[in-house]
Amino acid sequence: MAKAAKTKGIDFEGSLAALETLVEEMEDGDLSLEDSLAAFEKGIKLTRECQKALQEAEQKVQVLMEKNGEFMLEPFGDDSDDEDDELDD
Repeated sequence: MAKAAKTKGIDFEGSLAALETLVEEMEDGDLSLEDSLAAFEKGIKLTRECQKALQEAEQKVQVLMEKNGEFMLEPFGDDSDDEDDELDD
């Protein structure tokens, strides 16, 4: 079984799952105003944690892709230019 990705103590998958649960609870409309505000505040915190984890993961990927002192950054999954080249032939 795969481990959850943790970045400096941040459990990305756990935070994302908690955020999804909060959104579902808020969409149900059964929360009081006070509970909705608390859920919203917690959701903002979870969103920031997820964004931080993603940024740290991106930085790690960039370091791993460094080759001979130069970054070899390539767009991920963007094959549209290749398709255009094939159509021109």
